[in-house]
Amino acid sequence: MATVLVVDAANVVGSRPDGWWKDRAGAARRLHESLVVADVPHDVVVLVLEGAAKGGVRPGRDGHLRTVHAPGSGDDTIVAEARAAVERGDRVTVVIADRMLQARVQALGAMALSPSWLLDQLP
Repeated sequence: MATVLVVDAANVVGSRPDGWWKDRAGAARRLHESLVVADVPHDVVVLVLEGAAKGGVRPGRDGHLRTVHAPGSGDDTIVAEARAAVERGDRVTVVIADRMLQARVQALGAMALSPSWLLDQLP
């Protein structure tokens, strides 16, 4: 059983008013770079990008970090990633701020943590 952390990049990036809205791709790239070197207590980290943020990081694996481009709704992709991991028997945590999305992933058996928790883990 692996421990999987699914990250809603939009929620994490959007939680800090640092001008991210002027360069969504750059904000996604900076989050990706931080996650690559972060010491989080998870075997696998899945970074879900949507919209303009997808321009900052190619989809694919970089060590323990896997970047996924949402084909449509980021929320639906986050739920799909959490569901797949839960169905494999993994222990899943999702970093999200949206209460409705928290309820969706918790109904699957995943745990939800806030973006501030993740930001505290990043270098």
